[in-house]
Amino acid sequence: MTINKDKYGSDLKLKLQSYAPITETSWKLIENIAEFQLLEKGEILLRNGQIAKEIYFICKGALRAYITDKEGNIYNKNIFLEGFLAGSTVSLLQQTPSNFTIEALEDCVLIAINYKKYRELINQNEDLKNYYIAYLEKNWVIEKEQREISLVMENATERYLDLLAKHPDISHRIPLLHIASHLGITPTQLSRIRKSLDQKT
Repeated sequence: MTINKDKYGSDLKLKLQSYAPITETSWKLIENIAEFQLLEKGEILLRNGQIAKEIYFICKGALRAYITDKEGNIYNKNIFLEGFLAGSTVSLLQQTPSNFTIEALEDCVLIAINYKKYRELINQNEDLKNYYIAYLEKNWVIEKEQREISLVMENATERYLDLLAKHPDISHRIPLLHIASHLGITPTQLSRIRKSLDQKT
């Protein structure tokens, strides 16, 4: 797989700046601790029980974070596509074992950022500090609350339509059983929803 480093680097820069302005100097510092990484479909990026060391920007491909219970049942915690930052935030912050596994659902191009060095840069640079606060507020306060409310207030069809609005091609890329698990429903329920929606169009 060829890597368009200039394009993907620019994508990451735009992602960071979508939260708050960062200077060219700070961007160069981020670039210096970032490395490109290829991941094949089915490959594990982070295992349950492993302590996370990097945060990842997805340049191309898809990842899923899943939890396995004591009976061996698997539940998708999240699905990450291009343009998203992925990782085990609790594991990174506390340097404790991750409670979930991250697996590639497609061949992926990632930018891996060493979290310890990343936090040092954030602590040393005011613009990166502002970016990080905005990032945490959006992803771990606003969007987390919206997702929790949608699980209670929206029915499965509404949650599926919300997912399609954000990622129109997801059903062509991700196996339906993973999408169903992400939505908190069974694959059979998702099939019924898709059939019902098809009949309405």
